Formats: sequence, C-alpha cells, structure tokens
Amino acid sequence: QVQLVESGGGLVQAGGSLRLSCAASGRTSSTDAMGWFRQAPGKEREFVAGIRGNFGYTAYTDSVRGRFAIDRDTAANTLYLQMNRLKPEDTAVYYCAAAERWSAWDRAAMNYWGKGTLVTVSA
Repeated sequence: QVQLVESGGGLVQAGGSLRLSCAASGRTSSTDAMGWFRQAPGKEREFVAGIRGNFGYTAYTDSVRGRFAIDRDTAANTLYLQMNRLKPEDTAVYYCAAAERWSAWDRAAMNYWGKGTLVTVSA
C-alpha cells in the first residue's frame, strides 16, 4: 500500500502562485507514475499534471500548460505542483495520485489517492 498526503492549498488572488506538495509513504517503490488531479464543485475529477518513469516524463492538461510545473524529489518521496498565474477557474480540490503500472493519465488508471487539498482563487 501507498499513502499520499497533500499540503499547500489555500486562498490566493488571481495571478498569484501556490506550491502543492504530496508526501508519499509505504511501498512507494511499487509505483512508476504520480500525478495531480483536481475536482471543482459540480464537476468530475480531471487530470492536471503527471510525471512518470525514471526519466521523469511529464504531461499537462492544456489549460495549465505553461502555468503549472510538476516536479518530484525521489529521495524524499515527495511530489510537487508549482502553480503560477492562477485563475479563478483553477479553484478546486487538488488530489495527488499514484499508479503501480502507468497506462494513461486517467483517474481510472491510478491505484492510490490522497484526500486532497483545497485551492481557492479569488477574482
């Protein structure tokens, strides 16, 4: 099993920045991909950014590419999401997720989930 705990959420004005962290523990060696998903009120959970493999291949959803950056500290088992130029439409609960055998950046392909951290962007 793998446990994931997110932190770093909060309230920020539009145009501001936040940095989310996800601390992983347990059998982290069993996972080969980690990512961030988000769920806004009344909407489905969607993929935001992901990183996988030894070379750290990254992927982003179109709406955040160029504003968000995903990174990881393998030694510390920590995943990060740097969010810049935030917009009100980025408001959501952000979830950290991990996959044991990556197949796609889809919520159904993730095996482990954190409980989420709320990001609120005011206009």
